[in-house]
Amino acid sequence: MNKVCRKMVRCNLRRKVNRRLLILRRCILRFWNRILVCSLGKPAHYRVLEHPMLTSPLPSSSHPPPATRSSFRSSGNIVHQSCMRDMESDLVPLKISLLGDCRIGKTSFLAKYVGNEIEQGGIQKNGPNLMDKTLMVEGARITYSLWEIDGRERSRQQLPMACIDSVAIFIMFDLTSRVTLNSVIGWFHEARKWNPNAIPVIVGTKFDEFIQLPIDLQWEIASQARSYAKALNATLFFSSASYNINVNKVFKFVTAKLFDLPWKIERNLRVGEPIIDF
Repeated sequence: MNKVCRKMVRCNLRRKVNRRLLILRRCILRFWNRILVCSLGKPAHYRVLEHPMLTSPLPSSSHPPPATRSSFRSSGNIVHQSCMRDMESDLVPLKISLLGDCRIGKTSFLAKYVGNEIEQGGIQKNGPNLMDKTLMVEGARITYSLWEIDGRERSRQQLPMACIDSVAIFIMFDLTSRVTLNSVIGWFHEARKWNPNAIPVIVGTKFDEFIQLPIDLQWEIASQARSYAKALNATLFFSSASYNINVNKVFKFVTAKLFDLPWKIERNLRVGEPIIDF
């Protein structure tokens, strides 16, 4: 019994030390990301809805992000003060990148998770689309800084800026388009050049349209996607932003993995249902 107690004490101490080191590291990365963001120009405008988007055990915070994007269009002093407030806050900043071909639903996926109504014309044409999401995890506030690359050839030069320091990279494709699925391998290897350690997640979008395809075609696409996920050692999710299918689960999976939380996802390999494979 005493041996078990000592083991538990050591485990708890190790987790506390690791958590404090993680918070320190994230604060430094947050400061660096703010410097990069401040040099990008006009980012996407948005407002955060007040209702929570995550349910237990990862409840969402009702607090808005610590600094609105409009502050980056103000004077240098305001930007500097905003960055300093972030450094002094209790936030744990985490960066996630979303990559994939054009018009596969990345922006809709982000908007569904963040709870935003993106203003018309607010999406950047010459830079990454940036959004923030703040939530509560185990009594701590974390902020996801979400970087979306639009997928155009000229946007690939933004890959280093989007991928460096990311804790997770989502490689996304349209479930109704074999062309975008075939691009997954290329996007993955490009991302790994700049970040070999981020959690890889493959996300198929537009599941609501996918299930209208012939069942044999669904089976072929699902089999190919699962083969890619296995080859890349990535977790696979089929999702739909329109019906909020597996959107929150993708981020809950990443959060649980990063913070070693006891939340587990259930594997689902049934064709005709939103697949989750790992």
